[in-house]
Amino acid sequence: MARPNDPGFNKVFNDPIHGHIELHPLLVKIIDTPQFQRLRNIKQLGGAYYVFPGASHNRFEHSIGVGYLAGKLAKTLRKNQPELNIDDRDVLCVQIAGLCHDLGHGPFSHLFDGMFIPKVLPASKWTHEEASLKMLNHLIAVNKLEPVMKVYKLELPVDLYFIQELIFGKRIDPHDPKKKLEYRGRNPEKYFLYEIVSNKRNRIDVDKFDYFARDCHHLGIKNNFDHDRFIKFARVCEVDGRRQICTREQEVGNVYDFFHTRNSLHRRAYQHKVKNIVEIMITEAFVLADQHLNFKGAGGNIFTMSTAIGDMVAYTKLTDNVFELILFSTSMALAGAREILTKILHRRLYKCVGQFYSANEINETEEAISMQLAGDEEINLTSKIIKMDYGMGTENPIDHVRFYSKRAPHRAIMIPPGQVSTLIPGHFQEWLIQVFCKETDEGSLITARERFELWRNTLNLDVNPPELEANEPPIQLEF
Repeated sequence: MARPNDPGFNKVFNDPIHGHIELHPLLVKIIDTPQFQRLRNIKQLGGAYYVFPGASHNRFEHSIGVGYLAGKLAKTLRKNQPELNIDDRDVLCVQIAGLCHDLGHGPFSHLFDGMFIPKVLPASKWTHEEASLKMLNHLIAVNKLEPVMKVYKLELPVDLYFIQELIFGKRIDPHDPKKKLEYRGRNPEKYFLYEIVSNKRNRIDVDKFDYFARDCHHLGIKNNFDHDRFIKFARVCEVDGRRQICTREQEVGNVYDFFHTRNSLHRRAYQHKVKNIVEIMITEAFVLADQHLNFKGAGGNIFTMSTAIGDMVAYTKLTDNVFELILFSTSMALAGAREILTKILHRRLYKCVGQFYSANEINETEEAISMQLAGDEEINLTSKIIKMDYGMGTENPIDHVRFYSKRAPHRAIMIPPGQVSTLIPGHFQEWLIQVFCKETDEGSLITARERFELWRNTLNLDVNPPELEANEPPIQLEF
């Protein structure tokens, strides 16, 4: 029997979603670093915990789940198709990428990169994926993991390139931002491995497998998608000269459930109006506090919350605990931010004065809508415009999924919608508009609601999306 210090020792984790799972010892060494442990204090769903009492799970357990599922899918493909030549290095790199894909998330997850950073650094193109790569490199360097990676037969730097590309995708040409460079980590015959953790082709990947199952479990929402079936029936087929991960034709209903589950989670939880109110209030508090909170970084340099994104030593210290740092501070400079967070704890929240869905894009900014509705009364309003889709804008994502039949498992085919069901959606994108009032007195709320209804009635809303044109050519099977 292998001992804990032996290279071959796997550690068992008891996960509420996937049961007892074994992780490679290199994954355990990554988990046991301060940079990864930081994820214990970052809520997976940000402000949703203030609406859904069960949504207390963090990026830590999600990342472990993605690392496990990434290995499970890679091993299934290797077992079923030895001709793919998936080796131990491939599997381990895919697992590390799954484990580390969210290292770069800031306090309250997408609140930080999607709401806070754009407010304080409007010209910044920073993303949490970019931060994940920087944090991964920092984690490896400060914990001296390169020698350990070599012990487990990883080849550096090529395997590190591979891991980074699995997380972020293709590199961008610095001289031409629109041009993507070829992968450095693996050759074209193994490009299908890039679809496992972050699938840019059709958005079906193990990151979503885990957070669909985990979020539904903690939110108390039904998850209709069965990721275990998808993994079991996954195969690699050649499509237009390139290998892609496909699934069996009988799984087309399960794949539609995948995209429907994503949409349902956004409608019922991720874009819940009270959740968005809480996150708007937290963002406002963070903006007010930004210049008054200091974090020590590399070389003893001092950074604010917003500037810490450029220094991983300082960024490691940024977690959801920033909320308490502000709330329990005695600094007069933080009084405004502290007041907002106190309102959240006392449930003195902003009020939603109206929301609606539109099949047409609203050609106004959130700021313009708020100013227009405020009118001469100068009611303090804020608005949110959210694009809701099945993951690929106006396109049916199933058009980018390939299947195979039991009779011809090496041949990729497309499945036309009419062959699945007549009840599948015909429209795959819409906009959700929410308007909130920061003043909670009855007079302001009544005025705001009246203005909202008048404004909505002036819009040319397409509430019944057009059907496909009658003369549109039928979808052809692809062989």
